[in-house]
Amino acid sequence: MTLPEPVRLSRSQARRIALAAQGFLDPRPAPGTATMRHLQRVVDRVQIVQIDSVNVVTRSQYLPFFSRLGDYDTTLLDRARDRAPRRLVEYWAHEASLVPPSTWPLLDFRMQRAHADAWGGMQRVAREHPGLVAAVKAEVVAGGPLTSRQVEAALEHDLPRGREHWGWNWSLVKSALEHLFWAGEITSAGRTSQFERRYASLERVLPREVATVAVDPVRRPPHDQAFRELMMIAARAHGVGTEQCLRDYFRLKPEQARPALASLVAEGQLVPATIEGWRRPAYLHPEARRPRRVQAQALLSPFDSLIWQRDRTAALFGFDYRLEIYVPAPERVHGYYVLPFLFGDELVARCDLKADRAAGVLRVQSLHWEPGAPSEARPALAEELSLMARWLGLGEVVGAG
Repeated sequence: MTLPEPVRLSRSQARRIALAAQGFLDPRPAPGTATMRHLQRVVDRVQIVQIDSVNVVTRSQYLPFFSRLGDYDTTLLDRARDRAPRRLVEYWAHEASLVPPSTWPLLDFRMQRAHADAWGGMQRVAREHPGLVAAVKAEVVAGGPLTSRQVEAALEHDLPRGREHWGWNWSLVKSALEHLFWAGEITSAGRTSQFERRYASLERVLPREVATVAVDPVRRPPHDQAFRELMMIAARAHGVGTEQCLRDYFRLKPEQARPALASLVAEGQLVPATIEGWRRPAYLHPEARRPRRVQAQALLSPFDSLIWQRDRTAALFGFDYRLEIYVPAPERVHGYYVLPFLFGDELVARCDLKADRAAGVLRVQSLHWEPGAPSEARPALAEELSLMARWLGLGEVVGAG
């Protein structure tokens, strides 16, 4: 079969396609007026929202919605995750992430590898304490949603610890819960304000049409079909990207992604493309918007899906971005929790931010402008920082100008 000639794109065209695919062409609602429909629009665009426990500004899952909607009520996201009918559920998609419930069964290939791929503590508890794992699952199914501490308390009541018993403790219970979560035998009904998972049965959390498939692994999609669907979800969310870009969205391995990609191209569901200055071939979603101009301004979470893949971020924006949370303070270049600032279709600044809730201010601990950043970006950033402070319930912005 002869494939069509690749579509030729300049770097600026590819950049605008990527921004449109990620929802940065969608108009923001007036401050404070966003509805669940607006939040769903963001979910439909990005498809995955990464979770992270760092709370220097706010929990990371809230920030991508702020970047695209502006000042919105974060309880909308809590409701979408925590209340039926759920629009988002948690699993290991990119990292710990929120995904639409329909995506959950597509990740069965990862669930089936729980005994081999999960972290050591999860593997050990499944191998060495199968009785405890079964008891933990029974408690969750019978009484969930439950945090790990609540599961331990329930087990203490139902199966009192004795000197000759398993010798189970909180860390073993937590490892058992995490093993069951990874294996897709239980799920999360949301998080507490302390960021603890609330474990629950699949039937309690997943919509009925998804749960009927989820509870029976035999009925979940074959893995080769799942890889195709995940690559198509990634392609829609990227607009255009290389194999590396697309497979990183769900952290697929090359041997999982490449056959799926080849069949999608052969069937015309993805269009080969070349991007100016990129050495690797790219793939264009046929329905991707190709705007001539992007007029966006947004502060981006370090965990925003637009900038997950650092090679892609460098290639599209000429922006080398490194998360420095784990870098010793004296060795940091730009700061601890640095949010890139998107202006137009370029990343033009890096803002190290902290929500100082005790003082009631948003602190700009450092601000670095990229070479050639336009002067118009400065008042735009000041506007965006003020909007963020108001969204976070803080009084003013203080720090670097």
